[in-house]
Amino acid sequence: MTEAPKSNESLPITIRDMDIDDIAPVYHLGETLFTSDLYPYIYRTWDQWEVIGLYNTDPEYCLVAEVDDQLAGFILGTIINKASWVYGYIIWLGISPAFQRRGIADRLVDKLVERMIDDGARFMMVDTDPENIPAVKFFGRKGFGNMRKHVFLSMNLSKHEYYGKLIAYEREKAERAVWKRPRRRSTKS
Repeated sequence: MTEAPKSNESLPITIRDMDIDDIAPVYHLGETLFTSDLYPYIYRTWDQWEVIGLYNTDPEYCLVAEVDDQLAGFILGTIINKASWVYGYIIWLGISPAFQRRGIADRLVDKLVERMIDDGARFMMVDTDPENIPAVKFFGRKGFGNMRKHVFLSMNLSKHEYYGKLIAYEREKAERAVWKRPRRRSTKS
């Protein structure tokens, strides 16, 4: 990996539409950033389908940032239409650690906000874990406010009564499929 310029050096940042060749690099960067170690619930859904799905449904809201032809970051968003309201929603924003704190996230968010305004969005949303203080501060600085804490509740389904019944049923079904009728014994001696 190339060493990123120091923060006081000018970065030649290119913001562009994500293309099909960016799917794997964006996924792998997100894989390193959105781990369950720090924020187990908010980042629980990062997988290849997040990138592929958004690229297929909302490609105009999937942007990448490059520095010297190297992936420096990405932003993935969508538009939500509810009655007379059109919402812009930032779903994922990720910056490579080698390029953090160099204005790349600012440029990505600004470009996405411009596109969403052009497409009729009049309200913008983003969410993050309340313990992710750098993200909370960043989005606050970008003009996002009116913070509401969201409560996530979970249930371990392997402890649910129906789950045990389903597992037992599937085992019995598999055993029945393996069971074969005994062969008749030949009467010849």
